[in-house]
Amino acid sequence: MQLDFTRIAPAEAYRWLASTVTPRPIAWVSSRAADGSCNLAPFSFFQVISDEPPTLLVNVSTRDDGSLKDTLRNVRETGELVIQLVSAEQAAAMNASAAVLPHGVSEFAHCNIPSLPGVRVNVPRVAGVAVAFECQVAEIQPYPRETPNCHLVFARILLAHIADEVLVDGGRHVDPARLDLIGRLGGSNYCTTRDRFAMVRP
Repeated sequence: MQLDFTRIAPAEAYRWLASTVTPRPIAWVSSRAADGSCNLAPFSFFQVISDEPPTLLVNVSTRDDGSLKDTLRNVRETGELVIQLVSAEQAAAMNASAAVLPHGVSEFAHCNIPSLPGVRVNVPRVAGVAVAFECQVAEIQPYPRETPNCHLVFARILLAHIADEVLVDGGRHVDPARLDLIGRLGGSNYCTTRDRFAMVRP
């Protein structure tokens, strides 16, 4: 089978990409608007892209009607966000926070998700997550530039919260079994990171 991505509709392209480029890590992004209202939303078009400076990339798509999601509106206004990683234990809460709510309605309150204040940013983080990165927006790029349907948010990490419970070797390494993250597959499917194998690089 061959797919000519220059000829298929965007929805078809998304369906094929989302079901083949897997598993994808999930960025559970909290943000705060200039008026103080908070937002929490998951994104699976997400990755670490640099270690110097330490930077994460989150792709925030526009809504079907062309409007901007609250996450993008908020980070444009304040320049701050927190990116949480999602464990299997928090999968249901993460999924609940994906609901489309009116602007200004907090997913933290609507979904009864507990929060803690940020340390370096004025954005709450999800209480109980194993990893949370407090970030400052380094750059926001519309893509494609001519007719953007998404925005690439480059988030520079200022501070990381890593739960002691997932650390081993005197706090020098993370145990992936204890981290127990989930990944995004195609459609409504997810996976866990419980099954692993190791290989020594040549």
